[in-house]
Amino acid sequence: MVIIGRDRERAEISAMVQSTASRVLVVRGEAGVGKSALLEEAAELAVRDGHLVIRITGVEVESGLPYSGLHQLLYQLLPLNDDIRTVLDAVTGPGADAPPSLMTLGIAVLELLSDIATRRPLLVILDDGHWLDEGSADVLGFVGRRIRGVPLKLLVALRDEVVSRFDLAVLPELTVGPLTDEDAVRLLDQHHPSLGERVRQWVLDQALGNPLALLELPSQAGDAGLPRRLHQLYGSRIAALSDPARAELLLGALDGVGTRPGDGRAKPRHRMRNVGEAVACGLLDTEPITGDVTFRHPLVRSSVVQMATPEQRRAAHRALADLHRDDLERRAMHLAAACDAPDEEAARVLEAAADSAIRHGGAVTAVGWLTRAAELSEDTVEQARRRGYATFLSGYAARPGSELPPVHLTSRPDATVNAIHQAFFEDGDVRSAHRQALAMIEGLPDGSTETLARLQVLLLAVNQYAADPAMWKEAHRTLASLGDLVTEQTQIYSNTWSDVVLHGSGWAAPLERAAANLHDREPWDVTRLATAAYHLDVVSQYRPHLERVVDRELATGTMFSGLIMLTMIMLDQMGSGDWDAAVRTGERALALEVEHGLHLLAHQTRAHLAQLAALRGQTARALELRAEADAWARPRGVGFVTGLADSIAVTAALSEGDYEAAYRHAAGITTPGTFRPYCGQASRTLLDLIEAALRTGRTEQARRHALAARDAGFTGLSPRLALTCYGALAMTAGSEREATEMFTRATSHPAAARFPFETARIQLAHGIRLRHTRERATARSLLTHAAGTFERLGAAAWAGRAGAELRIIGAAPPASAPYASLTWQERRIADLAASGLTNKEIGARLRLSPRTVSSHLYRIFPKLGITTRAALRDAMNRPDRVTESKD
Repeated sequence: MVIIGRDRERAEISAMVQSTASRVLVVRGEAGVGKSALLEEAAELAVRDGHLVIRITGVEVESGLPYSGLHQLLYQLLPLNDDIRTVLDAVTGPGADAPPSLMTLGIAVLELLSDIATRRPLLVILDDGHWLDEGSADVLGFVGRRIRGVPLKLLVALRDEVVSRFDLAVLPELTVGPLTDEDAVRLLDQHHPSLGERVRQWVLDQALGNPLALLELPSQAGDAGLPRRLHQLYGSRIAALSDPARAELLLGALDGVGTRPGDGRAKPRHRMRNVGEAVACGLLDTEPITGDVTFRHPLVRSSVVQMATPEQRRAAHRALADLHRDDLERRAMHLAAACDAPDEEAARVLEAAADSAIRHGGAVTAVGWLTRAAELSEDTVEQARRRGYATFLSGYAARPGSELPPVHLTSRPDATVNAIHQAFFEDGDVRSAHRQALAMIEGLPDGSTETLARLQVLLLAVNQYAADPAMWKEAHRTLASLGDLVTEQTQIYSNTWSDVVLHGSGWAAPLERAAANLHDREPWDVTRLATAAYHLDVVSQYRPHLERVVDRELATGTMFSGLIMLTMIMLDQMGSGDWDAAVRTGERALALEVEHGLHLLAHQTRAHLAQLAALRGQTARALELRAEADAWARPRGVGFVTGLADSIAVTAALSEGDYEAAYRHAAGITTPGTFRPYCGQASRTLLDLIEAALRTGRTEQARRHALAARDAGFTGLSPRLALTCYGALAMTAGSEREATEMFTRATSHPAAARFPFETARIQLAHGIRLRHTRERATARSLLTHAAGTFERLGAAAWAGRAGAELRIIGAAPPASAPYASLTWQERRIADLAASGLTNKEIGARLRLSPRTVSSHLYRIFPKLGITTRAALRDAMNRPDRVTESKD
């Protein structure tokens, strides 16, 4: 027997058993909470310690038999003491019509037990003591209060919802409550490892930490009916109730009335009335403050529902739907269960509730509601539309072991969209997925607007990963042929996901409008907009929302969207210099992607982790991860991932100081002076190619590439491209005037603070230039700042180069510590406050209350060694500027 959890209870019982003194303990808890398991463990421990263990059990049908429990005890002790027969005969023998008084009998039993205990430690265990007959309970209570001086122990288990004589015994007690959430999950998974996620969560919700319920309820999730052991606990009492009382209990059970007082629910529930008989027989409790009645135990609620007829349950659900007509999701839940024929009003309510649930991380629930809405639809067109929506959503919400909609409700076109989507992210066959999506778009019947919109986005997603110019051109032609059937939002995706250099200009403002109210968007729209924001280098402004909702999407929402959210968070952490956090996020994402078999996402994450490792000089790990991702992606033509692999090779070579190899790899991504179409890394490796070219004496190629970036309009495409373009122009400038002007534009650009690694590289290059022109004081400041940033990030190779340059001019590199430590959120708030924004303005931008902003600033000031807001700007701009904490 292995007990899950219960450390406190087990420790107390163990101390009692192992004590050399006399001990008594009453273990109290609700039905099924695990008291018997604790007693069993105590018995095993006592036997190992050399105790004599005597076990007795209270039996309900014998609770009216005088001294039946005492007979159990004494009968087992007969061979150990000659006087036991005399006592036994006195209470159960022929002359028992006039048994001795409680005191006489109690003293006799105490002396007998003490005599045995002097020869061998004795543990008496009484289970279900609440069913013990009154006489026996009184005797054991008497004994328990008087045990002294011998190794005699009495351990009693009571069910706390049943009145017993032990309630008045005044003995030491140990209360056993529900399992913690973590231990409940462990117990359920150990005994029922193959449960689907929905059934598993239902069992956890119903059981409320009760071990017996966790073990027995899985069989109730289907059509098996109420488990026999649970029926024995409560079924007979429910059956004995009057019809009105049972009806009230059914309303309460179906409406989720708490199983114990103060269950903390915020929303009102049905108030059960005229149920005194249910209180009297131990099915309900009365809340002492409000007077409301609540179920004594979750198993009572389950028993009530199982024992009702289908028509009784439907009638109760109809009544509750009317009661909660102002609560969309609760009304929908009851309508779904109340209808046994098509009902368009119910279908509309269910669909509206599903939409609401999706926006609040409840996609798993929404699949069921949409499926039910399709069943209840009176109009065949609406039925098909809702069926398609449910099918589409099931693909995004799918988890290992999750249940998809029933086969007869599967929408064939949307099921095909799901199949293409799933196969693509599992296998990465871009060409097959591209052909299938195009064929479906061309063959889709008129009127399939929602399915067409989903196919358009799927086609764009496939092409984003293919990164193939011919395929992209075909996709753009197809979308152009659809005219007004392509929304502005889809156009945002098409132009930002494809090639920002060719098509990204002018889409920042439409993106900002579309993403203005992310909390009102479906999770797949959130991730698509966030992906567009990543390509335009503005995902940081949406990261707080992603961080708020990602966990709920991974838990109960659209799992696929949750994984994309993790990727976007990781990429922004990389860009903002929070590299430790990026590694943690990436490793979390990778584990989930592998678990779900989404190999395309997994290899993409490996590539991002490899890039981080390369930046930090962990070359062996970087190349190992790169090789794994590249070997999978290159034969499949997944150009986005192979582009990342090529970029990793550039970074690793730069980190190792092998500038010739770095140049070859960078030129392989895009020829100097050009930006290869539909290759995202062509523009993102701008500084890499220029640094490698300059370090290998290829100044002409470096200058040509910087001018190409300027001519391509980098300064107006995205913040990061503007920063790197100005930096590239400064690094390759033919005159000091131009170098200074471009450097100033770069470091004064708002993106300079958001992309610290790029900014530090530009500072390092300009500091080296200034050292060569003998402007040592300015060079020292820039090099110190750059070295400090590289040190903080962990970019060891670049930190070493900056340090070497400092030593050349006779300055010591900055120490790696101390730095004031700000969290990522604190740094954002500090930057905004330093720019002059008020707390209210900062709160509006970050979706925080002004009071929360004030609390953050209260913690920020001591970290920066300042006391006023006026000093914040200088603190945030000094050379030894803050690092972010790794929280």
